[in-house]
Amino acid sequence: MASAAARAETAPTRPTARPPAARRRPTGAWRQRAAKIALVLLALVPLAYLAYGAYADTLGANPVEAIEFGTGKWTLRLLILTLMITPARQITGWNWLIKYRRLIGLLTFFFATVHLSVYFSLDVGFSVGDVVHDVIKHPYITMGMLAWLTLVPLAITSTRGWVRRLGGKRWTRLHQLIYVTAVAGSIHFLWAVKKDRSEPLAYVTIFAALFAYRIWHALERRRARAVTASAPSTQSAR
Repeated sequence: MASAAARAETAPTRPTARPPAARRRPTGAWRQRAAKIALVLLALVPLAYLAYGAYADTLGANPVEAIEFGTGKWTLRLLILTLMITPARQITGWNWLIKYRRLIGLLTFFFATVHLSVYFSLDVGFSVGDVVHDVIKHPYITMGMLAWLTLVPLAITSTRGWVRRLGGKRWTRLHQLIYVTAVAGSIHFLWAVKKDRSEPLAYVTIFAALFAYRIWHALERRRARAVTASAPSTQSAR
């Protein structure tokens, strides 16, 4: 009896069957990649709409001008979204927004390049001489060209590799060119419109508000640093 009980105690127990493994949820990296793909597809919708309008001849009497204005306005809208990332992150604490700033910036450059390509191909017929003439004669073309040229180094140096090559401070200083882009781009739109300027003025107002917030936030940070720096000296004087 005792030996049987001992054998029963020492006998190996069968492993209990494990429940079927639950399906793995998509990781944060996969969700971020899916969100970026969705963002790109969503950004291409206006371009597809303009392409279809050109094909179906629904863009009005001057389809080239309609495509130019359409791509130009979407460039400004994406530029506004790019500049809104930092204030939105600071106000809401949603730090994950920073992961999409580079992509939105590249989409801004893409739409600006499409805008310039439409002008260069359909408006002046690939004539470099006409482009030079327009840049010299028409100030709104000058401002538009300046806006696109300032976007080029920003797009090229948007990768992490360029951040390492330039260093954080120099990279940040270079990417402050986006403010020049915003000013030149909004002036380009304002001067290109000959009659009702309410829409370009709305863009100017939005950019001005974003600039004002950044200036206010920078002054607040400087004041906070000054208060923090003066605190130890005040305590030591006591």
